[in-house]
Amino acid sequence: MRVLVAEEVKRLADDIAEGLQGMTVDIASDGVDAAFKLDVNSYDVPVLDRDLPGPHGDTICRMITDSGKQVMALMLPAAGTPGDRVTGLGLGADDYLPKPFHFPGLVLRIRALAWIDVLAPADPRSSP
Repeated sequence: MRVLVAEEVKRLADDIAEGLQGMTVDIASDGVDAAFKLDVNSYDVPVLDRDLPGPHGDTICRMITDSGKQVMALMLPAAGTPGDRVTGLGLGADDYLPKPFHFPGLVLRIRALAWIDVLAPADPRSSP
């Protein structure tokens, strides 16, 4: 399983990558790097901070959705109000886990999103 962690806080990104044992993890520290890596690599699950510098995490999420690629994205933001969750999911994120988070829960959510992606016959976002 290949995961992109797009997170501007280096220590947090490194901790997440280290904790995702058995997965191939790439890190992007800003929106420019995240967009580039998403363009040239195939990821099972991108994990996106909403407050990335460069193109905002919301923009990156919309780029994933608009690309037509069958990718399940998880937003990992600081903003966790119900309205923030609705906005993040409305941008095309498939899951929304605000910080601070319980790490085992993050791992399970990533695995679940990758499993859903494997089972999906087509991108559900492209259905009428």
